[in-house]
Amino acid sequence: MYKYTQLDQALVQERVDQYRDQLTRNLSGELSDDDFRPLRLQNGLYIQRHAPMLRVAIPYGLLSSVQLHALADIAHKYDRGYAHFSTRQNIQYNWPTLESSADILQDLAKVEMHAIQTSGNCIRNITSDQFAGVAADEILDPRPYCEILRQWSTFHPEFAHLPRKFKIAVSASKEDRAATSFHDIGLFIVKNDAGEIGMRVLVGGGLGRTPIVGSVIREFLPWQHMMSYCEAVLRVYNRHGRRDNMYKARIKILVKALGAEEFARQVEAEFKFSENGPSTITEAEMTRVRSHFTNRTYPTRATVEFDSNDKAFARWRERNVKAHKVEGYNAVVLSLKPNNVAPGDATTEQLHFVADLAEQYSFGEIRVSHEQNLILADVAQEDLKAVWEALKAQGLATPNIGLLTDIIACPGGDFCALANAKSIPIANAIQNKFDDLDYLYDLGDIQLNISGCMNSCGHHHVGHIGILGVDKDGDEWYQISLGGSDGSTLGGYKPAVAKIIGPSFSAAQVPDVIEKIINTYVAQRTPGEHLIETVQRIGIVPFKEAVYPPKAH
Repeated sequence: MYKYTQLDQALVQERVDQYRDQLTRNLSGELSDDDFRPLRLQNGLYIQRHAPMLRVAIPYGLLSSVQLHALADIAHKYDRGYAHFSTRQNIQYNWPTLESSADILQDLAKVEMHAIQTSGNCIRNITSDQFAGVAADEILDPRPYCEILRQWSTFHPEFAHLPRKFKIAVSASKEDRAATSFHDIGLFIVKNDAGEIGMRVLVGGGLGRTPIVGSVIREFLPWQHMMSYCEAVLRVYNRHGRRDNMYKARIKILVKALGAEEFARQVEAEFKFSENGPSTITEAEMTRVRSHFTNRTYPTRATVEFDSNDKAFARWRERNVKAHKVEGYNAVVLSLKPNNVAPGDATTEQLHFVADLAEQYSFGEIRVSHEQNLILADVAQEDLKAVWEALKAQGLATPNIGLLTDIIACPGGDFCALANAKSIPIANAIQNKFDDLDYLYDLGDIQLNISGCMNSCGHHHVGHIGILGVDKDGDEWYQISLGGSDGSTLGGYKPAVAKIIGPSFSAAQVPDVIEKIINTYVAQRTPGEHLIETVQRIGIVPFKEAVYPPKAH
């Protein structure tokens, strides 16, 4: 994992000092809220419904045990004893005070962490596959490329005030586990016919009010030009992006307006000015950054055959244990989705426990998934039983990864000032409706995503089942969609935006509506067919007919 240099540490500390100075002046009345807002937002502090919310950056979802212990301490000292993991691999605190925010940033800086550019009209944190570096299907480890992009984008003076927020994802696997096609820039690491490493570049993807799959503007970009080409994309965006209407300011709107072909032409023209220039990545720089991720030696561990008669352990291995590129090891997913717990939430005690477990069994590292779970990426197979036993005691061994109750949900109207409706009670109601693990296993893999508003922080657009909170004359209602796909294997590797099935439902109706959708799937599926495949085959009409009663004539 990447370790800060003296320059990295100095930059972060200078930002803490700058923030503390402005906060002090704001609290004393010397600096207005409007003048304080830009720096507040670029340090991840939102003013939410009940209290400020602080979003802390976790670069490409990778944490050390020391860092996780620090995050647990912050939850205890400054919050209400828990924290929330987001779909962008970050961590959020829902109850800090404004007065304590500078102290939190200082505590983060002590462990090489910050909240820089987790909000605001800038380049947000770089995301990647949560199994990067251990996935058996990846071309290479994408994390060094993510780290180079992270360093390049942090405090970039030219791109600090973009028309709107900007997100970049990098994937190096056949299966897209980072929803890369739905980012402002999506970089897929590929090999050409000559065996050279490069990138397929997508631009203009996004969710929110206008969900769009990104357009390919370059089939193969040599990796050395990654930064230069991203700069060219951002300059075209900065030049033409809408600044008069925040709802039309994202790059996806610009790409749609110009057309992908014209946008690509302008990017290529801009790229000619910087090609082979100062932003070109050298072999020496790539070697330096890569060394932070390739210095691990895996002790030889035996491949283990487990007793299949231990049903509970077998189920957990089936759902929560994933393949690893090194023989004798597995990646273990820790479920943060037990019933009646807000999806993605973890208590102070659980965070400390996971940090200790990582130290003992996974080289002191933890991953955060886009599905709002935690991962120990390097567990020896012979340790799996011990890890499972330990996780059970902490409520982190629910064997539901990938199942209907492994729900993605934003904090929603319980916390977020932007939300039209609550998310967490809906998730809990669905989990309670489907609390039979045998039945969930029979249903198989289903992605159910919930967002409290059109900003789509819960990624409802790409859920096999999507739920969106909407406002109707001050009341909370929920719109249901089907057939979304983030580019994963289940969707045939094809990203797709879900289709709305019809008018919205009250909160009390939603669990029954989901049950009718599931019953229709069970009645219509062919052997071995997943829900998303059934929807792709028969369309949404049979589900719509099951959900909405026929009109009387």
